[in-house]
Amino acid sequence: MILVVDTNILFTQFWKNSFTKNLFKRIELELFSPEYVLKEIKFHMQEILERTEISKEDFIKLREELVKMIKFVPLKEYSDFLKDALKLSVDENDIDFLASALKLNCAIWSKDPHLKQQNKIKVLTTKELIELLISYNTS
Repeated sequence: MILVVDTNILFTQFWKNSFTKNLFKRIELELFSPEYVLKEIKFHMQEILERTEISKEDFIKLREELVKMIKFVPLKEYSDFLKDALKLSVDENDIDFLASALKLNCAIWSKDPHLKQQNKIKVLTTKELIELLISYNTS
């Protein structure tokens, strides 16, 4: 299953004992995110360090792991879909995720309820994704 992963899901990579981190490693998941998210994560490094109480070294290690698990898509690869994404978005911060999902013809994995206000792209919460994976593995 191909998914575009929203920033709020990627941030969970840095939480101790993150259940979501284990989902990143699932074989049946092929995960993508806009490349600019790497800069956003770096920008929020201090906040992440304070909230998670991890060291800077651990942050760097976890960020490197994230780069190995997620395919980060350059803007030029989904830029043709930005105009359509803009029409779907209620929050300008979501445009790159929507455009990436349009380009890849896939769902978005996100905790943001406002992303579900559009009806063109399927948006899955972590709970919905787990339920889908369970049903996939039992069928």
